[in-house]
This record gives sequence, C-alpha cells and structure tokens, in this order.
Amino acid sequence: MRRSVVIASLEGLLNNGTPAPFILASASPRRKQLLGELGLTFDVIVAQITEHEDPDTDPKHMVTHNAALKADWVAERHPDAWVLGADTTVFIDNTAINKPADLDEARAMLKRLAGRTHTVFTGVALRNVARGVRIDEGVTSDVTFKAFDDAVIDAYFRVVNPLDKAGAYGIQEGRELIIEGWRGSFSNIMGLPMEATKQILTGCGLLR
Repeated sequence: MRRSVVIASLEGLLNNGTPAPFILASASPRRKQLLGELGLTFDVIVAQITEHEDPDTDPKHMVTHNAALKADWVAERHPDAWVLGADTTVFIDNTAINKPADLDEARAMLKRLAGRTHTVFTGVALRNVARGVRIDEGVTSDVTFKAFDDAVIDAYFRVVNPLDKAGAYGIQEGRELIIEGWRGSFSNIMGLPMEATKQILTGCGLLR
C-alpha cells in the first residue's frame, strides 16, 4: 500500500461553500455501481490514456500506476474536482492477466484459472489538484476457482460478458458456476475496494 497526501484543508467544498464536483475516472459499470452505493453524486469522465498492461510487470505497480494515470488525466482538466481512478488485474503464475481480446482468449484465461487460486489487485487513486491531494492505495484479494470444463465455460459465457473484465470473469454474477470461494474484499474483486475507498473519502471529508 502506498499513500501520499499534501493537503491544506480536508473539506469537500469550493471556496463559495458549494460542494466540489466529484468525478469517477473510469468507464466500468461495476465501479459506477459501487461508488453510487456510497450515496455520492458524481460524474463519469473516461481518461484518454494508454494503460500499462505488460503481463510481466509487478501487478501492484501496474494497477496503482494505471489508477494514477486515469485520475491525473481527469484531475488536470478539472482542477477543482475530486477525481477517483481505479484499475484492476488478475495475477497468477507470476503473470498479470488483463481483459481478453476475444472469446477464445477469454476461454483460455478461464481454463488457466480453473481449479486454482489467483490474486486480484486493484489500485485506487484520489486527486484534487486545487487542494494538492494525491492519495494512492493498493488492495489485494484471493479467489479460488472450481475445476470445470468447456461446457461450464459455455454456460458462464451465456450469463456473463467476459470481454470487459480482467481475467475474463466477474464475481458479482454467475459465480456459482466457476468460483469456489474468496478471501479479502469482495468489492475489490469487482473492481473497487469499498472498504479502502470509503476510508479515503471519509478522511477527505467527502463522506460522514
């Protein structure tokens, strides 16, 4: 975990007393859903950046780096806003597994994970340029897959679109088909660790 904060005031307000804008720098519908559960009003702006996705990179570094890239890109263009970025990857056999390019690659990913335990890493970055806020954290969870065959994968693909998910799966739906269990934050596996995120936002006066 890495955290850096340079801040004069932790009030989530502009100088005129109105709430500062809050922006989620991610297109992920799962992150949008999770952040909405905190009761925050926010906009979504997708950062126009190229993510670092070298499978041989340290996954903790990769996700914190990508989360920071997203948050920094949006925050530079909206300096008064609070901006939240996040990035998630799956890690097994000393290799990061990101989003599959097609269904064949998605199938190969699930076969690689079947019957084994892997780690999910998520990086979270919060920025506010006007207030000098830079917070970076990383969270890990472990997921154990059932042993399964192609027929199960076919059934899973009928329930879940694997192409927009790291590791070609999501834990929030269809998990009874492929997942035996997990350790750590459930929401981290979804793509936004709510416990850590809530702690960060509360510390900045954005949540009570």
